Amino acid sequence: MSDSPAGLPNEDGDALAATDDNDSKVGWSAAKEIAIIIVVALVLSSLVRAFLFQAFWIPSGSMENTLLPEDRILVNKLSTHFGEIHRGDVVVFSDPSNWLSDGFDQGNIVQRSVRKAFSIVGLAASPSDRDLVKRVIGVGGDKVVCCDAQGRVSVNGKPLDEKSYLYPGDAPSDEPFNVTVPVGSLWVMGDHRSASGDSRFHQQDPAGPFVPVDKVLGRGMWVGWPVSRWSVLRVPETFSSIPVNPAGK
Repeated sequence: MSDSPAGLPNEDGDALAATDDNDSKVGWSAAKEIAIIIVVALVLSSLVRAFLFQAFWIPSGSMENTLLPEDRILVNKLSTHFGEIHRGDVVVFSDPSNWLSDGFDQGNIVQRSVRKAFSIVGLAASPSDRDLVKRVIGVGGDKVVCCDAQGRVSVNGKPLDEKSYLYPGDAPSDEPFNVTVPVGSLWVMGDHRSASGDSRFHQQDPAGPFVPVDKVLGRGMWVGWPVSRWSVLRVPETFSSIPVNPAGK
């Protein structure tokens, strides 16, 4: 109980009111700061995702054993803006001409929900994105052929030694091809050849079997998840000495 004489201000009450008011202001200020931090983080994350790096979820076994289902890889998007795509690169690209069926596997509802949440902050692609991941075998101007007398894929006449990345037990290709890659396009194949619907199987498509470079979202750099799979995605040595196609056809 206050000892203030009648008619005089209640100092205890004023002090309590002032304290409550200050606490309210501090709480509101902290809430505003948190909101600003969240907005800035989302904006920066969106910019990083749009122009620098983005994480992608691997949905299938078409790139085994280089990439396994449920792996998350970090993709360098600068390679499409300021660099070049090279033979041997692992690339993520948008479906060029309905390579994916309408019922392509997006995972169960929990997986889709988690990927959707991660996609908002740039830690994963949207679960509805129709993107693929393959290895670049030929670039614009290359002549890519399968198979030679030893059953190998060759680029501009040089047979590829694919043992370091080809899925164990798979042949380089059970589907023959003899193509010249148009300038501005790529010939791509999965490392798990017997489980990959890649350029080989779209040779009769109206749009052709090639992936336009402008469909490439970026070059795979690193397997980041799970932790036990941490690794750098390097270009295999066999692609280091491919000659230029002298004939251009």
